[in-house]
Amino acid sequence: MEKTLHPHVNNATGVIRVAFHTLGCKLNFSETATIARNIENENYKRVSFDSFAEVYVINTCSVTENADKRVKGLVKKVMHQNPEGFVVAIGCYAQLQPEAIASLEGVDLVLGASEKFKLNEYIKDLGKNSKGEVHSCEIDSVDFYESSYSVSDRTRAFLKVQDGCDYKCTYCTIPKARGVSRSDTLENVIQNAYNIADAGLREIVLTGVNIGDYGKGEQGNKKHQHTFFELIHALDAVDPIDRIRISSIEPNLLSLDMISFVAHSKRFVPHFHIPLQSGSDKILKSMRRRYLTPLYKERVSWIKTKMPDACIGVDVIVGYPGETEEDFLDTYDFLNQLEVSYLHVFTYSERPNTEAVKLNGVVPAQVRTKRSKMLRALSVKKRRAFYESQLGKTEEVLFEGENKKGYITGFSKNYVKVRAPWNPDWINTVKKVKLKEIDDEGIVRFSLVD
Repeated sequence: MEKTLHPHVNNATGVIRVAFHTLGCKLNFSETATIARNIENENYKRVSFDSFAEVYVINTCSVTENADKRVKGLVKKVMHQNPEGFVVAIGCYAQLQPEAIASLEGVDLVLGASEKFKLNEYIKDLGKNSKGEVHSCEIDSVDFYESSYSVSDRTRAFLKVQDGCDYKCTYCTIPKARGVSRSDTLENVIQNAYNIADAGLREIVLTGVNIGDYGKGEQGNKKHQHTFFELIHALDAVDPIDRIRISSIEPNLLSLDMISFVAHSKRFVPHFHIPLQSGSDKILKSMRRRYLTPLYKERVSWIKTKMPDACIGVDVIVGYPGETEEDFLDTYDFLNQLEVSYLHVFTYSERPNTEAVKLNGVVPAQVRTKRSKMLRALSVKKRRAFYESQLGKTEEVLFEGENKKGYITGFSKNYVKVRAPWNPDWINTVKKVKLKEIDDEGIVRFSLVD
């Protein structure tokens, strides 16, 4: 394979600058942060993705719509910043479609699910390749676990506790991108929580592919050595952390006992994100989901019984093959009547090597778009109704570190977003506030409480 010599490796400092960009989920962010920490030493320095670097690493996503276009756009961007930059693609899309990414102009290296954690071994030679090199194993051989957590955000950390998935949902490529369900050891998770606290962060978000399945594959054991319930019990005793959020959990794995525990816990906040995907039992069965709408409704009802002010987010897919207008309206009506707080709406898109692409009843693109718009509008209505229900209440808000157009923003325990004029002294501090009104952008204004 032809290579061109890299003219910028020996810069004034002798340090190779590496820039990272992450697409997709919180799990990807936790892994990017860990990979970056692992290579930072006297030879490598992490820099902003918007700056000049010798190496650019793009952590890809298979769930994001138009994954190939997103990657193409990012490669074009970095080639403009440094035409001789060495471009590496890692992540789920890199595992699923390595040759497609390797053929993109500017891409030098593609690393699969196991190889991405050995990035430093693959970036010794930074000569540009005429075609991207691929280092990717078969996903069936990915049975080890890599601990990961992010501490780049100054207030909130993403803590990976589980990886992979044994579910067989017909539309999903994640098992093919990440392998079987496996978990970190309980001891490692607790130690990482203390590491996060030592870095000065106040909040942890638990993340994984299917975190409710935690304990399976722990220390190579195919059965569950611990349960997710045992994990949250143990984490609740980590004193230096103020808050812990459960990022996303399957409804069939979110037990009533877990909900009751969160309601009375010291650190777990009243905020749940529970994938639904469809409010039609016919479609749920076709998707091979492991629950039907009555169970989902029961979980939401139990949360609201135990924690009336809890925030509940929902994932939903529109335009799945065979979804009739009646099926969609079943979903809309089900969500409209549920006491949930916001929706993450995904427009179904065909994924190679999934069962769903073989199904009849393909929904036209314009119908998918229309249904998506309807649910996004419902989400706006739901979020506003939830925020309005919180006005007049006193909450503790953790403020974040980014200056957004002259404002500092923060979140209450139950995920109400507030903002105030920029004040750097508030970064990573908790303020007691009274929620007053909703501004034109749907964010809550407040007054400080002494």
